[in-house]
Amino acid sequence: MSSDWPGVRLHVVTGKGGTGKSTVAASLALALASHGQDVLLCEVEGRQGIARMFDVDPLPYAERRIATGLRDPDRGEAGSGVVHALHIDAEAALMEYLAMYYRLGRAGRALDRFGVIEFATTIAPGVRDVLLTGKVYEAVKRNSRNRGATEYDAVVLDAPPTGRITQFLNVSDELAGLAKVGPIKNQADTMMGLFRSPRTAVHFVTVLEEMPVQETADGIAHLREAGLPVGGVVVNQVRPRDLRVKDLAAARAGSLDRAGIAADLTTAGIGVDDSPDNSADDLLDALLSEAQDHAVRRALEDAQRKLVKELDVPSYELPRLAQGVDLGALYELAAQLRDQGLA
Repeated sequence: MSSDWPGVRLHVVTGKGGTGKSTVAASLALALASHGQDVLLCEVEGRQGIARMFDVDPLPYAERRIATGLRDPDRGEAGSGVVHALHIDAEAALMEYLAMYYRLGRAGRALDRFGVIEFATTIAPGVRDVLLTGKVYEAVKRNSRNRGATEYDAVVLDAPPTGRITQFLNVSDELAGLAKVGPIKNQADTMMGLFRSPRTAVHFVTVLEEMPVQETADGIAHLREAGLPVGGVVVNQVRPRDLRVKDLAAARAGSLDRAGIAADLTTAGIGVDDSPDNSADDLLDALLSEAQDHAVRRALEDAQRKLVKELDVPSYELPRLAQGVDLGALYELAAQLRDQGLA
């Protein structure tokens, strides 16, 4: 299946905490690499989440090869691109910036020893975001300053949560009160040219619960107000549909066939009919209560799924993995993202 985002080179992945945005970002990088692309997976939150997911040593401030992309059965070996990873640190990015644009090699290291860099990025969060996003921009737009560096076909950014994503990407406005002119302001304006272009897409990760879906809707509205490009919505941790619609309706209404369920349990060898005490009734009551709770939860999920569809952006679904997320699970999720058209 062809990608819904063929012209995008920077995929920004955001989501409310707990929705699995880092897992989705990693899976998306593997999926993109299935097309034979070289992909850079970046993180900016300082948690070393990429290293844990791929079971590698903590990442330094340097691009490291961490995986081969998901194989595309239609392309054979040619479909296996490479995924590199980069852990972006604001202080290290400022040191690199000073060395690159001001040739402050030893002087920059001296500033770092005196704590000036940490002080500067703490009192001016807008500058911190410019440094973090600036490194991402540099990975997308490699030029003569980056001799010998890998030129990537796509960059995936595991970005800050939904509530901060517009502020994080809208660096030009965030710097308005700090730097009216000068190289940092010029760099911010240049980066906005990429972030507002069709080469960028901001994808949202949510689960089928009221608060994450509402935050996703609010985040999309804020991005559009700021002129930033909205990508797709990935609905994560979706549970399998294991009951028919009419059975869910009966469970929700408390009208399931109690005698029929008891007979099915007896057929399965559980033997509720010949119980000497009330344990059979207790078991049936517990099962029917669980079924009702499940059906009510399903109805709430369906209502949230309808709201996601009304956001008027492409949406994708990933299953809840009972065994947890390891490298094998990332490849499994990557295959689903590719097959659904996100990659």
